[in-house]
Amino acid sequence: MHPVLKRFWDLLPRGVQDAIAMLADRRAGVVVPEPPEVPDGVEIAMFIGPTNYAGQGTRWSRAVETNPRFAARSMMTIESNVFSYPVDHPVRWRTMMHSREWQTSLFTALTTRYTHVMVEAEMPVLGGMLGGDVRRQVRALQEAGLTVGMLAHGTDARLPSAHREREPWSYYANDDWVPVHRLEKEVQGNLDLIAELGCPAFVSTAGLLVDVPSGHLLPVVIDPDRWATTTRPLTRTPLRVMHAPSNPLIKGTFMIEPVIEKLVEEGLIEYRRVEHCPQDEMPAFYGEADILIDQLRVGDYGVAACEAMAAGRLVISHVSDQVRSAVREASGSELPIVEADPDTLEEVLRRIITAPADYRDIAAAGPEYVRTVHDGRLSRDILERQFFGL
Repeated sequence: MHPVLKRFWDLLPRGVQDAIAMLADRRAGVVVPEPPEVPDGVEIAMFIGPTNYAGQGTRWSRAVETNPRFAARSMMTIESNVFSYPVDHPVRWRTMMHSREWQTSLFTALTTRYTHVMVEAEMPVLGGMLGGDVRRQVRALQEAGLTVGMLAHGTDARLPSAHREREPWSYYANDDWVPVHRLEKEVQGNLDLIAELGCPAFVSTAGLLVDVPSGHLLPVVIDPDRWATTTRPLTRTPLRVMHAPSNPLIKGTFMIEPVIEKLVEEGLIEYRRVEHCPQDEMPAFYGEADILIDQLRVGDYGVAACEAMAAGRLVISHVSDQVRSAVREASGSELPIVEADPDTLEEVLRRIITAPADYRDIAAAGPEYVRTVHDGRLSRDILERQFFGL
């Protein structure tokens, strides 16, 4: 929306905004979707939304449903689903924020058919209902008898000032990515909300436990079989190195590629940077690589590293001792990711190039690690104990 129109729009009463938005939708033929149903007789019915980042809401839902006594449904806006992740309840953003019909029908469905609601990224799961106020929405759901949880995904709960203190190469070091002072206020507000509500809290990556100390790690989920490959890494010359920056500034691509280019010029490695690639093509790219360099600035790991480990590739990334310890405590497994930072990346790569056989066992540990920690079983177990109270 043009800034001038946005200022005018913000001056309109909420009811007028809703009426205009819904009139535009009716003229465009938009149909308000029905709330997602769950089977009769299930012991637990969980609704998770409204973000479904990286399709994780759906993956956690399917993990929950491996117990036949449970049902779960995910939600996200159609406009934000640029990578076509599977979702149970896709809804247009304008419908979510302005349709009283949608808001009322979802609230009715949740309070009559569901037992648990997981609110993702401190966003309003009921859209514009109750003024889009997450506090009021959570309280309304609780008063209706539902158990509500809060799930932090990443930048919504990673406090910039704290991240800068513990990570020398933090992507919050300057305003290159976002205005840090503004984000600091937003994230602090999210953390205050989680603390104030006192709901069961969860985080999708272990690094967020520093920011949400009351949280429980809910590991991201992937399908290991989809990424499995029979090709053995670290057996060819030169080695093939892959980097797939979903966000180059956050991943530290500008720190990675000068080192890569130097080694390519020396004929020691081949390099492929993969961006904007359809998800169904990514397994083939991993299968053709020996090494994935994930990121150097976050100190954590997520879906991309899990996919590469499931493919048996050697993953190099900066992962903090805190994350490695938290994963070990939650799962009993050691994280098979080779540590590197901007100061040590070249040294690490040269060691691998010189003695690739020394690193094959680390790469080979990846598939089993992912099956242990990230195939959904551990996540379901955590939800059963920490959210469902079983």
